[in-house]
Amino acid sequence: MKEEKNFEELMKDLEEITNKLEKEDLSLDESVDLFEKGMKISKECNEKLEKAEKRITILINAETGEEKEFNPETSENA
Repeated sequence: MKEEKNFEELMKDLEEITNKLEKEDLSLDESVDLFEKGMKISKECNEKLEKAEKRITILINAETGEEKEFNPETSENA
């Protein structure tokens, strides 16, 4: 079974793909394959961020006893 990568490892993989797409002379098929892989990694990163945000919301609500959702754009939840 393949071990799940953490967010930082996924971001490193995404950066490597981006560098290859920008700097290497790839065929169209190779470029599309790398782009597809990058999109899958990007989706996985977004899922990890959403999961972390939900955990933060739960922790904040448990600490404050409030039921409102975490909003990183407002300072009242900081």
